[in-house]
Amino acid sequence: MAHTAGEAVARIAYLSTHVVLSIQPALAIDSHFSKHLHTYSATRLPGVVAEKAPEVVALRHNVDPLLSAFQPLRSGKLVAVTTSSSVLLQSVPHLYKLAQYPIVIHVSLHASPTPDYSDITAIRQSGFIFLQSETLQEAQDLALTAHALAIKSGKGVIHFFDPANSRDDSPIEPEDPELVRDVLGLDTTRALLPLPDNSTSIYVDDGRRATVAEEITSASESSHSEGLATKGLPSGTVVEKPSSGGGSSVGSSVRESSADSRPTVSSATSIETPSTRPVTSDDVYELLETIWSKINRATGRSYRTFEYTGPENAESALFIFGSTGLFVDELGAAKSSDEFAKCGLITARLYRPWNGLHLAESLPASVRRIAVLEQIRRKTTKWGPILLDVLTSLHTKPSAGGSIMVVGHQLGYIEPATVHQALRGIFQNLSLATPYQNLEVGSRDGPLHPPDQYGLTQPKVESAYMKILDQVFGERLYLANRLGAANAGVSATIAASPEYGFGSLLARKDHRSRFIGDVKTAAASHDFATNVPRSWLSKWALSAEDDTIVNTIAPEVIARLSNDGSKIASTLLESKSLFFKESQWLLGSDAWAYDLGNSGVHHVLASGANFNMLIIDSQPWSERAAADATRRKKDIGLYAMNFGNAYVASVAVYSSYTQVLEAMIEADRFKGPSVVLAYLPYNKEDDSPLTVLQETKKAVDLGYWPLYRWNPENEESSEPNFSLDSERIKQELEEFLKRDNHLTQLMNRHPKFAANLSESYGTEVRALQKRKAKDAYDAMLESLYGAPMTILFASDNGNAESLAKRLGNRGKARGLKTMVMAMDDYPLEDLPTEENVIFITSTAGQGEFPQNGRAFWDAVKDTTELDLSQTKYAVFALGDSHYWPRKEDKHYYNKPGKDLDARVAFLGGQKLADVGLGDDQDPDSYQTGYGEWEPKLWQALGVDKVEGLPEEPPPITNEDIKIQSNFLRGTIAEGLSDTSTGAISASDQQLTKFHGTYMQDDRDLRDDRKAQGLEPAYAFMIRCRLNGGVASPSQWLQMDSISSSYGNETMKLTTRQTFQFHGVVKSKLKSAMRGINKALMTTIAACGDVNRNIMVSPLPTNSAFHRDLHHISAKISDHLLPSTTAYHEIWLKDNDSDEKQTKVAGDAVVDNEPLYGPTYLPRKFKITIAVPPHNDTDVYAHDIGLIAIKDADGERLEGFNVLVGGGMGVTHNNKKTYPRTGSMLGYFPASRIHIVCEKIMLVQRDHGDRKNRKHARLKYTIDDMGVDVFRSKVEELLEAKFEEAKPFEFKSNIDTFGWQKDEFGMNHFLMFIENGRVEDTAEFPMKAGLREIAKVHKGDFRLTPNQHLCLSGVPDDDLDMIKGMLKKYKLDNLHFSGLRLSSSACVAFPTCGLAMAESERYLPELITKLEGCLEENGLRQDSIVMRMTGCPNGCARPWLAEVAFVGKAYGAYNMYLGGGYHGQRLNKLYRSSIMEEEILDIMKPLLKRYASERQEGERFGDFVIRIGMIKPTKEGKSFHEEVAEEESDGE
Repeated sequence: MAHTAGEAVARIAYLSTHVVLSIQPALAIDSHFSKHLHTYSATRLPGVVAEKAPEVVALRHNVDPLLSAFQPLRSGKLVAVTTSSSVLLQSVPHLYKLAQYPIVIHVSLHASPTPDYSDITAIRQSGFIFLQSETLQEAQDLALTAHALAIKSGKGVIHFFDPANSRDDSPIEPEDPELVRDVLGLDTTRALLPLPDNSTSIYVDDGRRATVAEEITSASESSHSEGLATKGLPSGTVVEKPSSGGGSSVGSSVRESSADSRPTVSSATSIETPSTRPVTSDDVYELLETIWSKINRATGRSYRTFEYTGPENAESALFIFGSTGLFVDELGAAKSSDEFAKCGLITARLYRPWNGLHLAESLPASVRRIAVLEQIRRKTTKWGPILLDVLTSLHTKPSAGGSIMVVGHQLGYIEPATVHQALRGIFQNLSLATPYQNLEVGSRDGPLHPPDQYGLTQPKVESAYMKILDQVFGERLYLANRLGAANAGVSATIAASPEYGFGSLLARKDHRSRFIGDVKTAAASHDFATNVPRSWLSKWALSAEDDTIVNTIAPEVIARLSNDGSKIASTLLESKSLFFKESQWLLGSDAWAYDLGNSGVHHVLASGANFNMLIIDSQPWSERAAADATRRKKDIGLYAMNFGNAYVASVAVYSSYTQVLEAMIEADRFKGPSVVLAYLPYNKEDDSPLTVLQETKKAVDLGYWPLYRWNPENEESSEPNFSLDSERIKQELEEFLKRDNHLTQLMNRHPKFAANLSESYGTEVRALQKRKAKDAYDAMLESLYGAPMTILFASDNGNAESLAKRLGNRGKARGLKTMVMAMDDYPLEDLPTEENVIFITSTAGQGEFPQNGRAFWDAVKDTTELDLSQTKYAVFALGDSHYWPRKEDKHYYNKPGKDLDARVAFLGGQKLADVGLGDDQDPDSYQTGYGEWEPKLWQALGVDKVEGLPEEPPPITNEDIKIQSNFLRGTIAEGLSDTSTGAISASDQQLTKFHGTYMQDDRDLRDDRKAQGLEPAYAFMIRCRLNGGVASPSQWLQMDSISSSYGNETMKLTTRQTFQFHGVVKSKLKSAMRGINKALMTTIAACGDVNRNIMVSPLPTNSAFHRDLHHISAKISDHLLPSTTAYHEIWLKDNDSDEKQTKVAGDAVVDNEPLYGPTYLPRKFKITIAVPPHNDTDVYAHDIGLIAIKDADGERLEGFNVLVGGGMGVTHNNKKTYPRTGSMLGYFPASRIHIVCEKIMLVQRDHGDRKNRKHARLKYTIDDMGVDVFRSKVEELLEAKFEEAKPFEFKSNIDTFGWQKDEFGMNHFLMFIENGRVEDTAEFPMKAGLREIAKVHKGDFRLTPNQHLCLSGVPDDDLDMIKGMLKKYKLDNLHFSGLRLSSSACVAFPTCGLAMAESERYLPELITKLEGCLEENGLRQDSIVMRMTGCPNGCARPWLAEVAFVGKAYGAYNMYLGGGYHGQRLNKLYRSSIMEEEILDIMKPLLKRYASERQEGERFGDFVIRIGMIKPTKEGKSFHEEVAEEESDGE
């Protein structure tokens, strides 16, 4: 049901066009239409005109939105516009041209405070056809009429209505799509839809005119065959150009006499071809009659150009051009005694072309007086336009009873309670012998509430660029069109426009030039009290245009003038701001500072003035195809470079903060105009920074928005003008520039910006790749025999792909011609030609297809054109029946496979076997179901009894890779030198972990790169080995440099107290490794199946004890370090070096691993050291946890209590996997603790599970053996016994923030770094601040296990300096909630390949949404340990948190409660697969209850157990028992 006129009209517009331009107050604010349009678009509702779902494009009201109609119209598409009337007047220059295209503009009259119909009357001569509707049903029917009329006439139609008029109407049924199709006449006029034309101008009249064939069929003749009513209408496809030899002008031709009811011409041409002529008003009337007759026969509803309602013998009538609702109700309820009881009512359905004859014919012959009510607030003439139309129309009417008196009235706002009174006043005036003309009825100003105006607001995300400008230029910054600046006598809209800003800058420039002249004159005068100011003024005048010098001198000059006290000094001081050389900027923004046609850019460039322009482009990369190529902002850079006199930069703050800084500084220094194009993509103004980040990465990575700088002044210093800063496309684009004679395209004075070619290129490449791959495979199979079998897979984690390849090999062994491809790599149009197709798919997210099958599925589910009646098929699906435990989510289990099976069957496919379902909960996981399904497939194909099948080799395991790696060498060196790909081989990916680096790809970009025919955006994560998390200032600076030079300009402080870099591309990997080595650090064994980085509590208050522990950690680390020389050989040795390894027996090098052996450990191995009462290293969570025990004096280290078997890794819904806290072995003295660690590791090496990596950690070895047996084996190797554990107590596992002193009087500051991410943003230049501090700091940097940073060893003499620097860079801010200070998150998206959901990028947002509740309940300062991870592998140690969220699918998390505040107890599952809304619904009442019901000193984790919300987890093996939400079986 349609409830509002906006909804009804939006649906018709959507069904009847290819493109709908939805004009809105802002992208985040809906219009009357937009909510419905976006709903239709999101659900992919099919249209009637468009073969697929129509395209809905959201546009802001202030960006000259009707310009965006030209590009789709000229490409042969039907276009609809939905808008308020506020945009009409500003669009007048375009309306005359658009009127000659089949466009429909649906106008909801803007209530401010009441609808103003002058927005319509002001454009009545624009050449458009105008239709008006009043009720909800009329809005739907006339919207359909408008689209049919546009198609059949080839002319533009404006359909307008007041939404308030039908606000109380009952809901109506939506129009039947078949009726829409019939009324539009698509079945018979499909060939008559608009054809593309070659026009390119969007501001100059291109001469196009809507024309009609001479032989038009009249409405009466077509009554028997409505489909042929428009037989002769070419729907605007014929383009007539005006003759240069005479004829009427455009202006005169489109203006029609309101008095003349003869056919009028909507064309400027006076020379016609023999077969066509311009569309006339008679043509419009006939077409309209035909359309309305169709609607009448289908619905019974009838319409006329003028509607008369009332008595047939009425003597008086109201002609209302405005909101009629209140008058209709009052007239209908009139009593016989009322003056208006026998009054008629007239309204115009067709406003233009005006048909005076139809108006006269619609009136009863008895009518003698007509009151014309015009709802027009902006009155520009004495007589209203409607009054003149009515007067001239009725002047020609033959009347037996005499002439008709017409009286004009101005209709304002009328309260419902005063309608009766208003009507009485109207008719009393009408009955006078000499009525008053232009009598005002109602209030002109309307109600007292504020008007509904669209104000200009700056989106919050734009603050990133504004803050950078403020930071870089400070008081020097002058933003000429700053939003909200006071400009006397100028509206905010005008003052914020770049054109106005440019004018103000020119005036400001002239003012300063005059001021410089005044200063020079003053310097030569003798009117000062002393001669001191003269010398300073002379010095200033010589450098007045040099900002570096003049801004240094200016304060001194001002001071001297202030001391002088003379009249001339006082005069100069009145303009003292001009002594400074400003950094002057103009800002262009779609949201509030739209530059009409980029004229401001042109004028600034042409002026040559030394002004800077910052132009923000907010067009998301994902919507680039919908963008109008003629209005694309990124091409402004190319345009500006062609001028030759401008500095140009293309930047993106969410891609490279450093490059933005460089560009702004260079732009300011450049002596001439500068253009900085700033990318800030968002779909709505209130989009989160995460959305902006993801869109920016796509655009930059795929080359849509290249980062570059162009500086013509560089030629003077023999440096290149062009600097490309986009890393991923650098090589390709540089090669292109060289091949293209270094910017010959840029040097073209009139470049063509062919957006359509570049935007379709990736799609064509992808299709060509698919075709070539399949054709090559087909050719290879030609010589083979046997039935063909095509296997298509969709796989996220590799299981479905491995299964598909194995099935393919088995098929070949049975004599079948097999082909194995990813679904998205297969050309869908070939599917009907396949004889046998096997689909294998896993399940991703919420029952979604994996990445490499989504495009295939989207195409299959939407098509109705595939005929698979000759194709046999089978489907095998992989899933987890326990993954979605709630009943309402059961259907997600193996949903992709089930959906695909049903869809292929619907398209006619013949089943070879029922869909197979592999379940991870079965004894052999998905292999159980597969083992039952595969024999059925062979039987159906007739190859089940083949003998002599070869044995299949066992799959290669990690153990095989390690033993064949030649002590971790593999083919890493060869892979690094392969420039054809950014990746390395799968086996080398396992081996590089031992070297401290993981291969990853940017998951934000996966889909888009695949669509462009590109491989994933491969890059590497590098993790350092940093004993105890202690780094010197020089090491910090080196890490900072590496992150900027080789990584993504950020550093990650990890939960294992070390540095981690992301985004290092393969070509820079070796250089980054060498840079780390140069800092006397390494990455070996930071990852892999070896002992990893050893953690130590930072202990800011006890430095001597910290030194003891740091020494011990280094001793253990060095003792357990792998001995292979492969690391040095691959990463550090020069390629040209003569240094060679001595090899024996072929390729075997003389390498030895005395501790690890050639296969190293079964799985990773982690050691940590904690110092009671602080368990900040989570000592229970690691393979070995060492609890430091002090001597009797409590001063120095004595020994350790040794915990073993802690571990965090889990697999969702696999109850054989679980987290575990460490078990106590006993106490051992510190002197031999490195040997103890060695022996524990050796027992794990020899007894750990090497067959099942999910069961390979030490925690499972201990649970399999038992703690006592494990202890005895360690003691046997150690040849010593553990003592009884010493007493200890933990009180916290979070960091203690702020300033603290140690026993030596040194100062330590522990600062909060949210989730360990060190980066620069416009709001918080953290990385830059720490870099500056490292340059002067004399102590060290201690990384904490909670991802924060301790600035250690600050002497009192440096304390004030360091505090000042911390304050300057906002690093001293600790005013955060206790929840935020106690939180932690892993990296997750976009780089971690294991992530199922966001973590680091989302947890801060979630905490923000909870902090209001904390404030309300007095919990802001309370520490509650909350952790989040993107997968269950547990990098942020979530299983020990009081409340934890572990990613299950994108946007969905498992919620765990009840962890121990001291890190001593595991939590337990409370809710599975919940989204943000449910998280907040659980947490907010729970926090309120905790605040009111907790006991003294009771921690949150203990509280939820005490009140019975969750059961305590007493050991790892009971982690899955007694959970709050049981996981049920099957479907």
